[in-house]
Amino acid sequence: MTRRLRTGFQLSLLLVGVAWAQELVDQLLFGGRWNLPMLPAAAGGSLLGVFTAPFSHSGFGHLLSNTLLFLPLSWLVLAKGRRDYLAVWIGVYATAIPVWLLWPNGSHGLSGVVYGLLGYLMVIGFLEKHPLSLLLSVFCLVTWGGILPSLLPFASPPGVSWIGHVAGFAGGVLAAFAIHREPAGRPSR
Repeated sequence: MTRRLRTGFQLSLLLVGVAWAQELVDQLLFGGRWNLPMLPAAAGGSLLGVFTAPFSHSGFGHLLSNTLLFLPLSWLVLAKGRRDYLAVWIGVYATAIPVWLLWPNGSHGLSGVVYGLLGYLMVIGFLEKHPLSLLLSVFCLVTWGGILPSLLPFASPPGVSWIGHVAGFAGGVLAAFAIHREPAGRPSR
C-alpha cells in the first residue's frame, strides 16, 4: 500500500511537471505566446489540442492554482488504483471532444482534469457503497465542494472555460460509473 501511494504521488508530480516544463519553455523562450490550447474545430483547431490543452496554461498563476488542486486529487484517485486514474483521464478526454467540436471558444489548463478527478471522487463512494470509499467521497465534497459553483456559467469569471469544467466533471462522473465495483458479497443488478 505504501508503495502504491508513493508511486501515485510520483506519477502526479510527473504529470504536473510536464505542465510546468511547458510553461517554463513558453515564458522563457516564447514570451508567453507558445500555448497548446484546445481551439474550436470550427476555427480550424486540431484534435491534437484536446490532448495538449491540459498541459498548457496562460501563465504561472493559472498553472499554480491548477497544480494546488491537481496534486491532492490526482493522488487520491491513484490511491484507489491506476485503472481508476486511467478511466478518469479517458473520461475527461472523451467529454472534451464534443466541446472541441461544438463550442466556439478555445480553452486550456489542468482544470478540466481537476474537475474530472473531483467528479470521480465525489461519486465513486456513493456507487461502491464501501465505507472507506463513501468517506472519501464525503471528504472530497466537504474539502473541495466550494469550487463546484464554477460549473455554472453565471458563477464563472469572464475568460474561464466553465464548459471545460463541466465537461471534465462529467468525464469523471462517467469514469466512476464505468469503473465502480460492486461490494463483495452483494449480488449485482
